[in-house]
Amino acid sequence: MEKIDFGTPALDQVLTMLSYWISQYGLRLLVALIVFYVGLLVSRRISRLIARIMERAKVDETLISFVRNMVHYLLLTAVGIAALGQVGINVTSFLAVLGAAGLAVGLALKDSLSNFAAGVLLILFRFFRVGDYVTVGGTSGTVKALNLFNTELSTPDNQKVFVPNSSILGDVIVNVTANDTRRIDLVVGIGYGDAISKAQGILEGLLAADARILKDPAPTVAVSELADSSVNFVVRPWVATTDYWDVRFDLIRAIKETFDEQGVSIPFPQQDVHVFTEK
Repeated sequence: MEKIDFGTPALDQVLTMLSYWISQYGLRLLVALIVFYVGLLVSRRISRLIARIMERAKVDETLISFVRNMVHYLLLTAVGIAALGQVGINVTSFLAVLGAAGLAVGLALKDSLSNFAAGVLLILFRFFRVGDYVTVGGTSGTVKALNLFNTELSTPDNQKVFVPNSSILGDVIVNVTANDTRRIDLVVGIGYGDAISKAQGILEGLLAADARILKDPAPTVAVSELADSSVNFVVRPWVATTDYWDVRFDLIRAIKETFDEQGVSIPFPQQDVHVFTEK
């Protein structure tokens, strides 16, 4: 096996060049790393400080999250440019190259830019806020964060879903919890042999007995349809948005149990088949 001679002229030239490079650029590189590290810490502190100030001013949490991320990334970009300047790179030329590259990247990433623009519009118009339950882009869930390019949702079964902002703005936005009150819509059927007045009295009594159901607007109980197998009532009480599902579930159960106790039938779809024998 051939031994390496560390005293060869070629190796001496490499060591000389390495020593020259370290002496010329080593300090600059070290300063650039320090500038970048310090700038990173400062950008985080500034973005957090701005978020705290906005929280004290009781600004919407969605807007706080968006502004915090925006400030952080803008400061981080400025710090990166400053660090490159410390290394010795011509920042002016770099910015010109970066602008040209940005144009090309912008064309390639037009979908991402549209998501960014949609995020800005969502913030400005405030279609929803953090904590609202919404249906956006075909997905339903609680808004956890509105980011630069997407919106984070938490579904009722605890899945984390990221919906692109452009698909949200280009589709129907349903904010379920935007208002303080909601109406429960139920359809309750009784048999054709049951008394309508008796069934209506039971339904109205159940609504009046539940303290969570609002008196204003008044609940509605009315015959809505003579269906194929049943006489259908619409039952429409108003409740606080936070009580919606609890009241709905309790009311459905109470209707079934009370109808059974009072002898009111809840028919199910059925057909009578008549067979004729030809002679």
